[in-house]
Amino acid sequence: MNNFLKKELSEYLCTFISDRRRARLHQVLAQRTGHLRIVLENVYQAHNASAVMRSCDCFGIQYVHYIEHGNRLKISDDVAMGSSNWLSIQRHTQSENNTLEALTLLKRQGYKIVATTPHENDCTIDKLPVHEKIALVFGTEIEGISEEVYKHADSFVKIPMHGFTESFNISVSAALCMYELTKRIRETVPDYLLTEQEKLDIFCDWLRSSIDKSDALIENYLQKKQI
Repeated sequence: MNNFLKKELSEYLCTFISDRRRARLHQVLAQRTGHLRIVLENVYQAHNASAVMRSCDCFGIQYVHYIEHGNRLKISDDVAMGSSNWLSIQRHTQSENNTLEALTLLKRQGYKIVATTPHENDCTIDKLPVHEKIALVFGTEIEGISEEVYKHADSFVKIPMHGFTESFNISVSAALCMYELTKRIRETVPDYLLTEQEKLDIFCDWLRSSIDKSDALIENYLQKKQI
């Protein structure tokens, strides 16, 4: 579907929502960023993955990648509070090496792969440069990131800690990292917002999520356009 038709379709779908709803969608979309992406590798606890999704939405991070190695992505509605409906979630499930496939894709898209670990020699999150696009990788709750991530990461980052426990819970760690990075990205990176093309595509997706029986409405509209 070309952009002209997509814009026409979005205008048509907007007739099925209130002006207030439409304004809210545009307001949130205008603050979304693709400069930082979150990558979850084989996280197996639904409440952790769901809490990360909720934080992504709250901090305006649009893109999430989930790498499966036996643990399917499960969303807990009680925790996520519907946040996953507003995110662009890409699941990496079909490759023999889903981690390598995901990291290769992200590097091809210009992202620097930054892995989170609690090791002493890593860069602290407040010192991580943000001028380049970042794909921030979180591993499983127990083992952390895989050897494949260690092998292909461009840099490693940790959160400063001053207690006996080695690491934060993954959802807490992700939220702390998101807050620190998005704050500095918004303050220092001129072009951190989504492109106009991304905004159009995502707005159409959000309209589909907001309208009951939207697929039937879209099919009917396209038939009238003889497409």
